[in-house]
Amino acid sequence: MTKRNQHSDVLIAGGGLNGPALALALAQGGLSVTVVDQRPAPARAEVGFDGRAYALSIASKRLLSAIGIWDQVADKSQPIHRIKASDGRQGEGPAPFFLNFDADEIEEGPMGFMLEDRFLYGAFLDAMRETPGVTLISGETVSGQAPGAAGVGVTLASGEALAARLLVGCDGRGSGVAARAGIRRLGAGYGQTALVTAVRHEMHHQGCAQQFFMPGGPLAILPLVGGHHSSIVWSEESRLAARIAALDDVDFLTALKPRFGDFLGAISLAGARFTYPLSLSLAEHFVADRVALVGDAAHGVHPVAGQGLNLGLRDVAALAEVLIMAQRRGEDIGGGVALEEYQRWRRFDSTLLALGMDAVTRLFSNDNPILRLGRDLGLGAVNAAPGLRRRFIRQAAGLSGELPKLLTGRPV
Repeated sequence: MTKRNQHSDVLIAGGGLNGPALALALAQGGLSVTVVDQRPAPARAEVGFDGRAYALSIASKRLLSAIGIWDQVADKSQPIHRIKASDGRQGEGPAPFFLNFDADEIEEGPMGFMLEDRFLYGAFLDAMRETPGVTLISGETVSGQAPGAAGVGVTLASGEALAARLLVGCDGRGSGVAARAGIRRLGAGYGQTALVTAVRHEMHHQGCAQQFFMPGGPLAILPLVGGHHSSIVWSEESRLAARIAALDDVDFLTALKPRFGDFLGAISLAGARFTYPLSLSLAEHFVADRVALVGDAAHGVHPVAGQGLNLGLRDVAALAEVLIMAQRRGEDIGGGVALEEYQRWRRFDSTLLALGMDAVTRLFSNDNPILRLGRDLGLGAVNAAPGLRRRFIRQAAGLSGELPKLLTGRPV
């Protein structure tokens, strides 16, 4: 892992989660990969419990199984057996009309899994260390790129020069790879900030994920392994969120309790607290000359449905399949034909889902009485229609649409 691979088939800028997943998938398909991560490798994996976690769809779990990660984290994951969504107001509890999804309505088992960031990243780190063909460069950033006819030259912040046939931007919403490639972004802020933490609660959560649509933004209560901890993603109007974030733990909990309610008994803070400004951000193109974008570098979405990482892993599965198959056919993996195939596969699906979540966020993040009545009746109507409810469950589980092989659990 310390020996530099100056020339790789693929160089990935960004070592969060999508980057390592793509690296492992490509390496298992016979490609050489270099991952450049700005963080020191062990720091994130060795952090203690802080509550940061992801809701993984069934399709994402299958991808992790296919690339050899799931067996390392399965015992640390919490299956999601139910999802409940309803309108809510501070101090009032949920509205009488709600949406209830149950895993028994599909054949595949739990609708998804909650998994802490530290466990997932730690498993990726171990796998990258053990996988031939993967080189990890930690504590570095990509500062320059120069595409050419046969490949792309990449400069690191330290001045080191590397080369690859393709550069993949997994470097987030402010993607330097995208900016240097001249890819513009579309979108706007929601005027909301996510307050993220974890709580311990008196009663067992029974594997049920809760979503309360409050006037200032949605409050997600997501079950963690063990039964008595949940991850909180509390979206609130940004000015109010800033005041809440500035409170000490006692006053923060006082502000949270009337929004959380008492359905899980007494609660207490159990993790660190984080804030994230929320916005919709879509790249105009997912590819450029010798460049492809994956995850938040291509599409940054609201956390209302917990689909951010799942969307990124769909990109990973599609790009890995396109590149591996192009390599097997003797084609240029960084050429326009392969990259356009990836863009056709992912851009429409990603944009449609992002805009759908945007519409839901704007519809539910207000206290207009007419809209409130309409959306409550809509939730109740969907809940009363088993066929429609099942379609929503399968969509959320990542089981609909044209799926790459890795999302079905098959290797490429």
